[in-house]
Amino acid sequence: MTGTIKKLTDKGFGFISVEGEEKDLFFHSKGLSGVSYDELREGDNVSFEVEESPKGKNAVNVQRV
Repeated sequence: MTGTIKKLTDKGFGFISVEGEEKDLFFHSKGLSGVSYDELREGDNVSFEVEESPKGKNAVNVQRV
């Protein structure tokens, strides 16, 4: 899937906006692939996979495109 970084926090996590989806997807810096958290900027286009967790869906294997 692809989306856009909507929000980054200073705590090592953020949210990805996905076109056609109502809710933004949560991601954690541990779920990044090929990019460090400090390199990401709000508005960056990213690709990712979706994983189910006890708290809902998360984005994993997040990479810049």
